[in-house]
Amino acid sequence: MDVYRAIADPTRRAILDELVDRSGQSLFELCARLTMKHGINSSRQAIAQHLDVLEAAGLIRTRREGRSKLHWFEGGPLRAIAERWPDSTDERAIER
Repeated sequence: MDVYRAIADPTRRAILDELVDRSGQSLFELCARLTMKHGINSSRQAIAQHLDVLEAAGLIRTRREGRSKLHWFEGGPLRAIAERWPDSTDERAIER
């Protein structure tokens, strides 16, 4: 899955925000936080599909613990984008 397509969706970006804020959340926890903090009232099935897209893009990792499936943020793909396009430019290029 393409990282750019994965982060194009505002719900998926909100999920990533929540996992950055508190990694290792279950689907139930994520749904509750998305509703309370972001006003996103998607079904658990819809959020699970978003999680699948994020996992396929390498932006999260998932591990089953007992009956729960927990999700963690993985910043590697976004770091690679940031390294490709640094946030500053050469001063000489700006002056031209």
